[in-house]
Amino acid sequence: MTYIEPWGYHMTMDCAGCDPMAIADHKLIGRFALDLVSAIDMVPFGKPYVVRFGEGNKAGYSLVQLIHTSTITGHFCEETSDAFIDVFSCKYFDPETAADVVNRFFAPAHINKQLMYRIASIPPRIN
Repeated sequence: MTYIEPWGYHMTMDCAGCDPMAIADHKLIGRFALDLVSAIDMVPFGKPYVVRFGEGNKAGYSLVQLIHTSTITGHFCEETSDAFIDVFSCKYFDPETAADVVNRFFAPAHINKQLMYRIASIPPRIN
């Protein structure tokens, strides 16, 4: 079997029971993005974009931080105190370091972490 190098690493963190004050603080969310970028050794492309919108249990802040190797995104649901954070990069990063930064900023009761390897090559034909 041929090994194919991944194009990128995509980590999702579904965070339950976060600190409600933290996920409702747009300045803290912006600082989180910059701290995460630094901790996982990425280079930011511009400043974090943090905006509050949505209705009902979907209302909360959303985050987009471009990095030179892709993006960091997040959505913070104030009604449920949950957060959904993605880190995608074509440069390797340490998933545990990313989770540590999330823990430090938002103190979730639980994080469901998944790491995917993004591969877009065409699979070999089987005759």
